[in-house]
Amino acid sequence: MLFALFRPLADQFILFNLFRYITFRAGAACMTALIVSFVMGPCVIRWLKSVQKQGQPIRLDGPERHLVEKKGTPTMGGLLILGSLTISTLLWVDLKNGYVWPVLFVTLGYGALGFWDDYLKVTRRNTKGVSGRVKLLIQAVVGFIAAVWITSLARGPIGTALTVPVFKDVIIQLGYFFPVFGTLVMMGASNAVNLTDGLDGLAIVPTMIAAAVFTLIAYLVGNRIFAEYLQLNSVVGAGELAVFCSALVGAGMGFLWFNAPPAAVFMGDIGSLALGGALGAVAMVTKHEFVLMIVGGLFVVETLSVIIQVFWYKRTGRRVFLMAPLHHHFEKKGWAEPTIVIRFWIISMILALIGLATLKIR
Repeated sequence: MLFALFRPLADQFILFNLFRYITFRAGAACMTALIVSFVMGPCVIRWLKSVQKQGQPIRLDGPERHLVEKKGTPTMGGLLILGSLTISTLLWVDLKNGYVWPVLFVTLGYGALGFWDDYLKVTRRNTKGVSGRVKLLIQAVVGFIAAVWITSLARGPIGTALTVPVFKDVIIQLGYFFPVFGTLVMMGASNAVNLTDGLDGLAIVPTMIAAAVFTLIAYLVGNRIFAEYLQLNSVVGAGELAVFCSALVGAGMGFLWFNAPPAAVFMGDIGSLALGGALGAVAMVTKHEFVLMIVGGLFVVETLSVIIQVFWYKRTGRRVFLMAPLHHHFEKKGWAEPTIVIRFWIISMILALIGLATLKIR
């Protein structure tokens, strides 16, 4: 919105020339989302407390201390993240850019699904919301629409191809299967972040780290000069997603202010499903789906821990982990919550550095 208003005035007023630069608008989007979060946060939390009364239902089969320490804490704090993210993005992004809209579509579509899921949990006073099959079906439909949308915007054969990090000349042409693959990426990322969201601050910081990495990736692949220098596959128009990802970082920081232990509000599925879907959509546009698996490796491990636990228990009747997802395993072993959270943050930072290294190692 601001880009459309002030960009034409750049020739008359030199200050407005800043709006031409994605780097300036990305920084401004981050700060705007952070400020909006700080302003909206107390009001949103008070409203959630007033309507939820008893807060988020706590799993009876989860770690025992959760029944005491987390009782009464409201959920659906993802409203704060999505609100500040959307406002900031619409203010600072070029609204004529085609890639922005399918990414927002996935983010808000998955967010709406998460809202429904959280609403059912709160109103029914149990941890069962939308059934797993219905949730996966809706995710698949929303994701496939966005994947086809993104594919239609891409130019050249790279639009339906899968690139491999490090190996610059390896391009796997998926053709008509690419939207299906993109759908799986978005669904996988969405559910992975959702499974990781179990402790105060555990999911939001790795999400912010991944968003920061993809802020840089989107900028580089959207800039022909930098893309050629780094021997990346250029994606015309993808640079505007740097503004979106930067706004996501700002929204995440604002939410973390209120979610820091002890949390005043939980993210809920409205936040975790939306954030994972957003990262998956950006990875699809920028052709860095494999890099998302590296940068978001913590989410991958958390998801694998659940898959392994369920598979092995059904086969043998025994558990591999004391409890899944993995962070609950360490809780059962007696690790303090801040210890688990901070160590997982450190792991996410290391994985982000490895992911960034793939941009240079060709």
